Amino acid sequence: METTTLFTIFISGLLVSFTGYALYTAFGQPPQQLRDLFEDHGD
Repeated sequence: METTTLFTIFISGLLVSFTGYALYTAFGQPPQQLRDLFEDHGD
C-alpha cells in the first residue's frame, strides 16, 4: 500500500475512535434501572 493510503486509514481510525469517546463522555453510561415517572404518580 502507498503511504498516503495508510495515513488516510490511520487518520480515519483516530477520528472514529475520538468521536466514539466524545459521545461516551458526553452522554455517559446508560442508567442501570429506568423508572417511568408517569406510572409512579398514577391517575
